[in-house]
Amino acid sequence: MTLSATLALVLATAALTAFAAWRGARPPNPMRGVRMAPWRLIMVLGAAATLIFLVHLVNLLGFQTGR
Repeated sequence: MTLSATLALVLATAALTAFAAWRGARPPNPMRGVRMAPWRLIMVLGAAATLIFLVHLVNLLGFQTGR
């Protein structure tokens, strides 16, 4: 994957994580019904994807993160 594609994925997953964190932190509204999206799970998965893409970005910049 190229540097620009990896950087775009890092920014996209970070934005998804921030949006899911904002939605997950909102108080429930019983009048509107139950939440159909598991925002906290989406936040955790987005953070994990962001971390993976950040490690890949650091590897593309020339640093060795593995063995």
